Amino acid sequence: MNRRQFLGNSAAGVASLALLTETAAAVSAAPTTLAAASVPPLAGSTPITTLNGRSLPYTLRNGVKEFRLVAEPVKQAFAPGFVVNCWGYNGSAPGPTIEAVEGDRVRILVTNKLPEHTTVHWHGLLLPNGMDGVGGLTQPQIPSGKTCVYEFTVKKSGTFMYHPHADEMLQMAMGMMGLFIVHPKNPSERHVDRDYAFLLASYKVDPGSLTPNPSEMLDFNVWSFNNRVFPAIAPLVAKTGERVRIRVGNLTMTNHPIHLHGVTFKVTGTDGGWVPPSAQWPEVTTDVPVGGMRVIEFVADAPGDWALHCHKSHHTMGAMGHGTPNLLGVKQSSVDKKIQKLFPDKHYMSMGESGMAEMQDMAAMGKSMPLPDNTIPMMTGEGPFGALEMGGMFTVLKVRDGLKAGDYRDPGWYRHPKGTVAYLID
Repeated sequence: MNRRQFLGNSAAGVASLALLTETAAAVSAAPTTLAAASVPPLAGSTPITTLNGRSLPYTLRNGVKEFRLVAEPVKQAFAPGFVVNCWGYNGSAPGPTIEAVEGDRVRILVTNKLPEHTTVHWHGLLLPNGMDGVGGLTQPQIPSGKTCVYEFTVKKSGTFMYHPHADEMLQMAMGMMGLFIVHPKNPSERHVDRDYAFLLASYKVDPGSLTPNPSEMLDFNVWSFNNRVFPAIAPLVAKTGERVRIRVGNLTMTNHPIHLHGVTFKVTGTDGGWVPPSAQWPEVTTDVPVGGMRVIEFVADAPGDWALHCHKSHHTMGAMGHGTPNLLGVKQSSVDKKIQKLFPDKHYMSMGESGMAEMQDMAAMGKSMPLPDNTIPMMTGEGPFGALEMGGMFTVLKVRDGLKAGDYRDPGWYRHPKGTVAYLID
Protein backbone atom coordinates (compact mmCIF):
# COMPACT_ATOMS: atom_id res chain seq x y z
CA MET A 1 0.00 0.00 0.00
CA ASN A 2 1.70 3.20 -1.12
CA ARG A 3 0.92 6.63 0.26
CA ARG A 4 -1.26 7.70 -2.67
CA GLN A 5 -3.42 4.58 -2.43
CA PHE A 6 -3.74 4.89 1.34
CA LEU A 7 -4.82 8.53 1.20
CA GLY A 8 -7.14 7.93 -1.73
CA ASN A 9 -8.90 5.18 0.17
CA SER A 10 -9.54 7.05 3.40
CA ALA A 11 -10.70 10.32 4.83
CA ALA A 12 -7.05 11.16 5.32
CA GLY A 13 -6.97 11.98 1.61
CA VAL A 14 -8.03 15.51 2.45
CA ALA A 15 -5.49 15.97 5.25
CA SER A 16 -2.88 18.67 5.10
CA LEU A 17 -0.37 18.29 2.27
CA ALA A 18 2.08 20.24 4.40
CA LEU A 19 1.94 17.51 7.04
CA LEU A 20 2.65 14.85 4.42
CA THR A 21 5.63 16.81 3.14
CA GLU A 22 7.07 17.16 6.62
CA THR A 23 6.70 13.46 7.39
CA ALA A 24 7.68 12.04 4.00
CA ALA A 25 11.31 11.53 4.98
CA ALA A 26 10.40 9.70 8.19
CA VAL A 27 7.89 7.50 6.36
CA SER A 28 10.35 6.43 3.69
CA ALA A 29 13.08 5.80 6.25
CA ALA A 30 10.93 3.44 8.33
CA PRO A 31 11.11 -0.27 7.43
CA THR A 32 8.25 -1.12 5.07
CA THR A 33 9.23 -4.41 3.46
CA LEU A 34 9.07 -8.01 4.54
CA ALA A 35 12.24 -9.74 5.62
CA ALA A 36 11.64 -12.59 3.19
CA ALA A 37 15.09 -12.13 1.67
CA SER A 38 16.87 -12.51 4.99
CA VAL A 39 19.43 -15.30 5.12
CA PRO A 40 18.18 -18.24 7.20
CA PRO A 41 20.41 -18.97 10.22
CA LEU A 42 20.83 -22.58 9.11
CA ALA A 43 20.86 -23.97 5.59
CA GLY A 44 17.56 -25.65 4.85
CA SER A 45 15.53 -23.84 7.52
CA THR A 46 12.74 -21.45 6.60
CA PRO A 47 13.68 -17.80 7.28
CA ILE A 48 11.38 -15.74 9.46
CA THR A 49 9.22 -13.20 7.67
CA THR A 50 8.66 -10.44 10.22
CA LEU A 51 5.56 -8.54 9.15
CA ASN A 52 6.67 -5.08 8.01
CA GLY A 53 10.03 -5.74 9.64
CA ARG A 54 13.41 -7.39 9.22
CA SER A 55 15.91 -9.72 10.88
CA LEU A 56 19.09 -8.52 12.57
CA PRO A 57 22.38 -9.47 10.89
CA TYR A 58 25.21 -10.94 12.94
CA THR A 59 28.98 -11.39 12.76
CA LEU A 60 30.54 -14.78 13.49
CA ARG A 61 33.50 -14.30 15.88
CA ASN A 62 35.39 -17.41 16.99
CA GLY A 63 32.25 -19.51 16.79
CA VAL A 64 30.03 -16.95 18.58
CA LYS A 65 27.19 -15.17 16.75
CA GLU A 66 27.56 -11.50 17.64
CA PHE A 67 24.56 -9.17 17.31
CA ARG A 68 24.46 -5.43 17.92
CA LEU A 69 21.37 -3.68 19.28
CA VAL A 70 21.10 0.08 19.70
CA ALA A 71 18.37 1.32 22.05
CA GLU A 72 17.38 4.76 20.76
CA PRO A 73 14.54 7.20 20.03
CA VAL A 74 12.96 6.54 16.63
CA LYS A 75 10.28 8.06 14.44
CA GLN A 76 7.98 5.16 13.60
CA ALA A 77 5.55 5.34 10.66
CA PHE A 78 2.37 3.52 11.68
CA ALA A 79 0.81 4.58 8.37
CA PRO A 80 1.67 7.15 5.71
CA GLY A 81 1.08 10.56 7.25
CA PHE A 82 0.95 9.15 10.79
CA VAL A 83 4.42 9.16 12.38
CA VAL A 84 4.94 8.68 16.11
CA ASN A 85 7.88 9.46 18.40
CA CYS A 86 8.81 6.04 19.80
CA TRP A 87 11.73 4.40 21.53
CA GLY A 88 13.04 1.28 19.83
CA TYR A 89 16.09 -0.53 18.55
CA ASN A 90 18.24 -0.01 15.45
CA GLY A 91 15.96 2.62 13.96
CA SER A 92 12.60 0.96 14.39
CA ALA A 93 9.97 -0.04 16.93
CA PRO A 94 9.61 -2.96 17.33
CA GLY A 95 13.30 -3.66 16.92
CA PRO A 96 14.64 -6.17 14.39
CA THR A 97 14.01 -9.88 14.89
CA ILE A 98 16.94 -11.85 16.27
CA GLU A 99 17.23 -15.33 14.70
CA ALA A 100 19.45 -18.05 16.13
CA VAL A 101 19.72 -21.84 16.09
CA GLU A 102 19.32 -24.21 19.01
CA GLY A 103 22.76 -24.69 20.56
CA ASP A 104 24.21 -21.39 19.26
CA ARG A 105 26.46 -19.31 21.46
CA VAL A 106 25.27 -15.71 21.04
CA ARG A 107 26.77 -12.40 22.11
CA ILE A 108 24.52 -9.33 22.03
CA LEU A 109 26.06 -5.88 22.45
CA VAL A 110 23.43 -3.39 23.56
CA THR A 111 24.33 0.28 23.19
CA ASN A 112 22.10 2.74 25.04
CA LYS A 113 21.34 5.98 23.17
CA LEU A 114 18.24 6.75 25.23
CA PRO A 115 18.13 9.75 27.59
CA GLU A 116 17.91 7.35 30.57
CA HIS A 117 19.29 3.97 31.63
CA THR A 118 17.87 0.70 30.27
CA THR A 119 18.38 -3.09 30.19
CA VAL A 120 17.22 -5.94 27.92
CA HIS A 121 15.30 -8.95 29.23
CA TRP A 122 15.29 -12.06 27.01
CA HIS A 123 11.68 -13.12 27.54
CA GLY A 124 11.26 -16.92 27.67
CA LEU A 125 14.89 -17.82 27.05
CA LEU A 126 16.67 -20.09 29.54
CA LEU A 127 20.03 -18.53 30.45
CA PRO A 128 22.32 -17.70 33.39
CA ASN A 129 20.67 -15.48 35.98
CA GLY A 130 23.16 -12.67 35.40
CA MET A 131 22.10 -12.46 31.74
CA ASP A 132 18.35 -12.15 32.45
CA GLY A 133 18.33 -8.36 32.11
CA VAL A 134 16.42 -7.20 35.19
CA GLY A 135 17.96 -3.89 36.21
CA GLY A 136 19.01 -3.76 39.86
CA LEU A 137 18.28 -7.45 40.41
CA THR A 138 20.47 -9.39 38.00
CA GLN A 139 22.67 -6.61 36.60
CA PRO A 140 23.48 -2.91 36.92
CA GLN A 141 21.47 -0.60 34.68
CA ILE A 142 22.99 0.34 31.31
CA PRO A 143 23.64 4.12 31.58
CA SER A 144 22.95 6.40 28.66
CA GLY A 145 25.91 6.32 26.28
CA LYS A 146 27.24 2.95 27.52
CA THR A 147 27.27 -0.56 26.00
CA CYS A 148 26.40 -3.79 27.80
CA VAL A 149 27.39 -7.29 26.66
CA TYR A 150 25.01 -10.24 27.03
CA GLU A 151 26.41 -13.68 26.18
CA PHE A 152 24.74 -17.07 26.56
CA THR A 153 24.06 -20.37 24.82
CA VAL A 154 20.61 -20.78 23.27
CA LYS A 155 19.31 -24.01 24.80
CA LYS A 156 15.98 -24.65 23.08
CA SER A 157 14.14 -23.74 19.90
CA GLY A 158 10.99 -21.67 20.02
CA THR A 159 9.44 -18.21 19.86
CA PHE A 160 10.58 -15.58 22.35
CA MET A 161 10.81 -11.81 22.80
CA TYR A 162 13.10 -9.10 24.12
CA HIS A 163 12.16 -5.93 25.97
CA PRO A 164 13.48 -3.69 28.79
CA HIS A 165 13.25 -4.46 32.48
CA ALA A 166 14.11 -0.87 33.44
CA ASP A 167 11.52 1.93 33.74
CA GLU A 168 9.43 -0.76 32.08
CA MET A 169 6.09 1.05 32.01
CA LEU A 170 7.51 3.98 30.08
CA GLN A 171 10.01 2.17 27.87
CA MET A 172 7.63 -0.56 26.70
CA ALA A 173 4.82 1.97 26.30
CA MET A 174 7.15 3.87 23.96
CA GLY A 175 7.66 0.79 21.76
CA MET A 176 10.76 -1.00 23.05
CA MET A 177 10.28 -4.65 22.13
CA GLY A 178 11.37 -7.23 19.57
CA LEU A 179 11.19 -10.91 18.62
CA PHE A 180 13.85 -13.52 19.40
CA ILE A 181 13.27 -16.71 17.40
CA VAL A 182 15.33 -19.88 17.76
CA HIS A 183 15.25 -22.48 14.98
CA PRO A 184 15.61 -26.23 15.67
CA LYS A 185 19.11 -27.62 15.15
CA ASN A 186 17.67 -30.08 12.63
CA PRO A 187 16.21 -27.90 9.83
CA SER A 188 13.74 -30.62 8.84
CA GLU A 189 12.23 -30.61 12.33
CA ARG A 190 8.95 -28.67 12.53
CA HIS A 191 9.38 -27.64 8.88
CA VAL A 192 6.95 -25.15 7.35
CA ASP A 193 6.94 -23.47 3.95
CA ARG A 194 6.30 -19.94 5.28
CA ASP A 195 7.05 -18.65 8.75
CA TYR A 196 5.47 -15.30 9.69
CA ALA A 197 5.93 -13.37 12.95
CA PHE A 198 4.75 -10.11 14.47
CA LEU A 199 4.14 -8.36 17.80
CA LEU A 200 0.93 -6.78 19.05
CA ALA A 201 1.29 -3.28 20.50
CA SER A 202 -1.07 -0.51 21.60
CA TYR A 203 -0.61 3.20 22.29
CA LYS A 204 -2.47 6.31 23.34
CA VAL A 205 -1.58 9.01 20.79
CA ASP A 206 -3.90 11.99 21.06
CA PRO A 207 -4.86 13.44 17.63
CA GLY A 208 -2.45 16.21 16.71
CA SER A 209 0.28 14.95 19.03
CA LEU A 210 3.50 13.10 18.16
CA THR A 211 4.34 11.16 21.32
CA PRO A 212 2.39 8.34 23.04
CA ASN A 213 1.17 8.85 26.59
CA PRO A 214 3.09 6.19 28.60
CA SER A 215 0.86 6.68 31.66
CA GLU A 216 -2.26 5.43 29.86
CA MET A 217 -3.58 2.14 31.24
CA LEU A 218 -7.03 1.63 29.65
CA ASP A 219 -8.04 4.09 26.93
CA PHE A 220 -5.69 3.19 24.05
CA ASN A 221 -6.57 4.41 20.57
CA VAL A 222 -3.84 2.88 18.36
CA TRP A 223 -3.84 -0.91 17.95
CA SER A 224 -1.14 -2.38 15.75
CA PHE A 225 0.56 -5.40 14.20
CA ASN A 226 4.29 -4.67 14.44
CA ASN A 227 3.47 -0.97 14.84
CA ARG A 228 1.49 -0.79 11.60
CA VAL A 229 -2.23 -0.10 11.33
CA PHE A 230 -4.46 -1.36 8.53
CA PRO A 231 -4.30 -0.81 5.59
CA ALA A 232 -0.59 -0.06 5.98
CA ILE A 233 0.01 -3.60 7.31
CA ALA A 234 1.53 -5.98 4.75
CA PRO A 235 -0.56 -9.03 3.78
CA LEU A 236 0.53 -12.58 4.47
CA VAL A 237 1.00 -14.58 1.25
CA ALA A 238 0.93 -18.34 0.70
CA LYS A 239 0.67 -20.83 -2.14
CA THR A 240 -2.27 -23.22 -2.05
CA GLY A 241 -1.20 -26.35 -0.19
CA GLU A 242 1.73 -24.78 1.66
CA ARG A 243 2.14 -25.24 5.39
CA VAL A 244 2.17 -21.86 7.14
CA ARG A 245 3.23 -20.84 10.63
CA ILE A 246 2.24 -17.53 12.27
CA ARG A 247 3.92 -16.44 15.51
CA VAL A 248 2.10 -13.70 17.47
CA GLY A 249 3.51 -11.98 20.57
CA ASN A 250 1.54 -9.70 22.88
CA LEU A 251 3.20 -6.87 24.80
CA THR A 252 0.07 -4.74 25.20
CA MET A 253 -1.89 -4.34 28.43
CA THR A 254 -4.82 -6.58 27.40
CA ASN A 255 -5.42 -9.94 25.76
CA HIS A 256 -6.13 -10.28 22.03
CA PRO A 257 -8.29 -13.03 20.48
CA ILE A 258 -6.62 -13.39 17.08
CA HIS A 259 -9.03 -14.80 14.48
CA LEU A 260 -8.11 -16.20 11.06
CA HIS A 261 -10.74 -16.82 8.40
CA GLY A 262 -10.70 -19.65 5.88
CA VAL A 263 -8.72 -22.30 7.78
CA THR A 264 -8.72 -24.34 10.96
CA PHE A 265 -5.33 -24.05 12.61
CA LYS A 266 -3.62 -25.75 15.54
CA VAL A 267 -1.86 -23.98 18.40
CA THR A 268 1.64 -25.47 18.22
CA GLY A 269 3.68 -23.26 20.53
CA THR A 270 3.84 -20.61 23.25
CA ASP A 271 6.70 -18.58 24.71
CA GLY A 272 7.22 -21.58 27.00
CA GLY A 273 8.07 -23.84 24.06
CA TRP A 274 6.49 -26.17 21.54
CA VAL A 275 3.18 -27.89 22.31
CA PRO A 276 3.46 -31.70 21.90
CA PRO A 277 1.32 -32.97 18.98
CA SER A 278 -0.95 -34.90 21.36
CA ALA A 279 -1.75 -31.67 23.23
CA GLN A 280 -2.27 -29.34 20.25
CA TRP A 281 -5.81 -28.11 19.87
CA PRO A 282 -7.78 -26.92 16.81
CA GLU A 283 -8.95 -23.31 16.68
CA VAL A 284 -10.04 -20.53 14.37
CA THR A 285 -9.42 -17.98 17.16
CA THR A 286 -6.64 -18.09 19.72
CA ASP A 287 -6.41 -15.74 22.67
CA VAL A 288 -2.93 -14.25 23.03
CA PRO A 289 -2.43 -13.28 26.70
CA VAL A 290 -0.54 -10.28 28.01
CA GLY A 291 3.18 -11.01 27.90
CA GLY A 292 2.61 -14.23 25.95
CA MET A 293 3.20 -15.82 22.55
CA ARG A 294 0.94 -18.05 20.49
CA VAL A 295 2.22 -20.01 17.49
CA ILE A 296 -0.34 -21.36 15.03
CA GLU A 297 0.09 -23.65 12.02
CA PHE A 298 -2.18 -24.69 9.17
CA VAL A 299 -2.25 -25.81 5.56
CA ALA A 300 -3.38 -23.03 3.23
CA ASP A 301 -5.78 -25.23 1.28
CA ALA A 302 -8.40 -22.66 0.23
CA PRO A 303 -7.49 -19.90 -2.29
CA GLY A 304 -8.81 -16.46 -1.48
CA ASP A 305 -8.31 -13.32 0.61
CA TRP A 306 -8.85 -14.35 4.22
CA ALA A 307 -9.09 -11.81 7.04
CA LEU A 308 -6.68 -12.00 10.00
CA HIS A 309 -7.57 -9.73 12.90
CA CYS A 310 -8.12 -9.21 16.59
CA HIS A 311 -11.72 -10.13 17.44
CA LYS A 312 -12.12 -7.27 19.91
CA SER A 313 -13.94 -5.05 17.42
CA HIS A 314 -12.61 -1.73 18.76
CA HIS A 315 -9.07 -3.05 18.17
CA THR A 316 -9.80 -2.96 14.42
CA MET A 317 -10.56 0.75 14.59
CA GLY A 318 -8.26 3.74 14.38
CA ALA A 319 -8.08 6.71 16.77
CA MET A 320 -11.19 5.60 18.64
CA GLY A 321 -11.85 7.04 22.09
CA HIS A 322 -13.91 5.23 24.71
CA GLY A 323 -15.82 8.43 25.48
CA THR A 324 -17.68 8.53 22.14
CA PRO A 325 -21.39 9.20 22.87
CA ASN A 326 -24.07 6.80 21.66
CA LEU A 327 -26.10 8.77 19.09
CA LEU A 328 -27.83 5.82 17.43
CA GLY A 329 -31.37 6.94 16.60
CA VAL A 330 -30.79 10.56 17.69
CA LYS A 331 -32.05 13.08 15.09
CA GLN A 332 -29.29 15.64 14.51
CA SER A 333 -30.21 17.50 11.32
CA SER A 334 -31.38 20.67 13.08
CA VAL A 335 -28.31 20.73 15.32
CA ASP A 336 -25.97 20.40 12.31
CA LYS A 337 -26.96 23.74 10.86
CA LYS A 338 -26.56 25.58 14.16
CA ILE A 339 -23.10 24.15 14.82
CA GLN A 340 -21.96 24.88 11.25
CA LYS A 341 -22.89 28.56 11.78
CA LEU A 342 -20.77 28.67 14.94
CA PHE A 343 -17.73 27.28 13.09
CA PRO A 344 -18.03 28.60 9.50
CA ASP A 345 -14.33 27.99 8.79
CA LYS A 346 -14.51 24.36 9.94
CA HIS A 347 -15.97 21.25 8.37
CA TYR A 348 -18.63 19.73 10.61
CA MET A 349 -20.73 16.64 10.03
CA SER A 350 -22.73 14.80 12.66
CA MET A 351 -22.48 11.03 12.64
CA GLY A 352 -23.84 8.02 14.46
CA GLU A 353 -27.58 8.53 13.92
CA SER A 354 -27.93 5.38 11.77
CA GLY A 355 -24.63 3.69 12.59
CA MET A 356 -20.89 4.32 12.44
CA ALA A 357 -20.27 3.28 8.83
CA GLU A 358 -20.71 6.93 7.81
CA MET A 359 -17.11 7.46 8.88
CA GLN A 360 -15.94 5.27 6.01
CA ASP A 361 -18.52 6.70 3.61
CA MET A 362 -17.65 10.38 4.09
CA ALA A 363 -15.29 10.59 1.12
CA ALA A 364 -17.61 8.73 -1.23
CA MET A 365 -20.54 10.93 -0.17
CA GLY A 366 -18.60 14.09 -0.95
CA LYS A 367 -18.72 15.16 2.69
CA SER A 368 -15.08 14.59 3.51
CA MET A 369 -13.44 16.69 6.16
CA PRO A 370 -9.80 16.94 7.17
CA LEU A 371 -8.49 14.93 10.08
CA PRO A 372 -6.56 16.51 12.93
CA ASP A 373 -2.81 16.53 12.33
CA ASN A 374 -0.93 13.24 12.75
CA THR A 375 -3.76 10.80 13.27
CA ILE A 376 -5.66 8.16 11.32
CA PRO A 377 -9.32 7.60 10.42
CA MET A 378 -11.43 5.36 12.64
CA MET A 379 -12.39 3.30 9.58
CA THR A 380 -10.47 3.01 6.35
CA GLY A 381 -9.29 0.65 3.61
CA GLU A 382 -10.79 -0.33 0.28
CA GLY A 383 -11.32 -3.86 -1.00
CA PRO A 384 -12.44 -5.17 -4.40
CA PHE A 385 -16.10 -4.73 -3.41
CA GLY A 386 -15.84 -1.36 -1.65
CA ALA A 387 -15.04 -0.02 1.79
CA LEU A 388 -13.60 -2.50 4.30
CA GLU A 389 -14.44 -0.30 7.32
CA MET A 390 -11.44 -1.54 9.27
CA GLY A 391 -8.25 -0.24 10.85
CA GLY A 392 -5.76 -1.17 13.54
CA MET A 393 -5.19 -4.91 14.06
CA PHE A 394 -6.37 -6.23 10.70
CA THR A 395 -4.67 -7.68 7.64
CA VAL A 396 -5.25 -10.36 4.99
CA LEU A 397 -3.90 -13.85 4.32
CA LYS A 398 -3.72 -14.14 0.51
CA VAL A 399 -3.70 -17.77 -0.65
CA ARG A 400 -3.08 -18.34 -4.37
CA ASP A 401 -2.53 -21.23 -6.75
CA GLY A 402 0.73 -21.24 -8.66
CA LEU A 403 2.88 -18.98 -6.46
CA LYS A 404 6.58 -19.77 -6.52
CA ALA A 405 8.35 -20.80 -3.35
CA GLY A 406 9.78 -17.72 -1.65
CA ASP A 407 7.53 -15.30 -3.55
CA TYR A 408 6.14 -12.89 -0.94
CA ARG A 409 4.88 -10.21 -3.30
CA ASP A 410 1.31 -9.00 -2.90
CA PRO A 411 -0.66 -10.86 -5.61
CA GLY A 412 -3.47 -8.29 -5.62
CA TRP A 413 -7.11 -9.04 -4.87
CA TYR A 414 -8.48 -12.55 -5.37
CA ARG A 415 -10.37 -13.26 -8.59
CA HIS A 416 -13.36 -15.34 -7.54
CA PRO A 417 -14.50 -18.15 -9.82
CA LYS A 418 -17.83 -17.44 -11.47
CA GLY A 419 -20.79 -18.17 -9.24
CA THR A 420 -18.86 -18.21 -5.95
CA VAL A 421 -19.58 -14.67 -4.66
CA ALA A 422 -22.54 -13.84 -2.42
CA TYR A 423 -25.07 -11.66 -4.27
CA LEU A 424 -28.04 -9.43 -3.56
CA ILE A 425 -31.66 -10.18 -4.39
CA ASP A 426 -34.82 -8.10 -4.00
